[in-house]
Amino acid sequence: MSLVAAHDLRLSYGDTPALDGCSLSVEAGERVAMMGPSGSGKSTLLHCLAGVLRPDAGTVMFDGVDVVPLSESRRSRLRLERMGVVFQFGDLVPELSLAENVMLPAQLLGMSSARARSRALALLDELGVADVAHRRAGTVSGGQAQRAAVARAIVHEPAVVYADEPTGSLDTVNAELVLDALVDLTGRSGAALVVVTHDHQVAAHLDRLVTMRDGRVTQPAGVGA
Repeated sequence: MSLVAAHDLRLSYGDTPALDGCSLSVEAGERVAMMGPSGSGKSTLLHCLAGVLRPDAGTVMFDGVDVVPLSESRRSRLRLERMGVVFQFGDLVPELSLAENVMLPAQLLGMSSARARSRALALLDELGVADVAHRRAGTVSGGQAQRAAVARAIVHEPAVVYADEPTGSLDTVNAELVLDALVDLTGRSGAALVVVTHDHQVAAHLDRLVTMRDGRVTQPAGVGA
């Protein structure tokens, strides 16, 4: 059984279809790149998989549970417990330090502050931003913030990490650092990784490439195919 299996998803914004009978499955530990032109439905599909958006029709099975009919609070709880999400601009809380941002998911799940801080600092150190761990997120560079966003997504050891254009706003050096961190950390923890990207170099780091057009998956294939 796949860890994530979306079937025949349909979602429209007014009269404009964003997903039009879209299906996709992801195995445990698999690393998948999603590519396609702007407006093809990549981010919408990712947000449906993560339970951020509820499709108009279709199913999203996560570890045997259909996410679609769950209440917003139950979807939020499932996302907190079993998923990690990285957005293009990090979406950290600007008033909190990088360490405090990374600690949040673990603390919300009941981990002690001391243990959460220890784990957060270890991840930030591994990601090369331990020297700014105490600084507020709103005062660090985009690359530093995005590496902290990766740490926040993995700190609670989720089953899957969803990343929506995680390197899209970064320069080449920081993009490489963020991508390497995502691939390495999810690989070591055994988490699946699903990345929306426009960058073929990003896709080349992952196991499988899925292309989308007009709200549908058009080519599930190996990246090297």
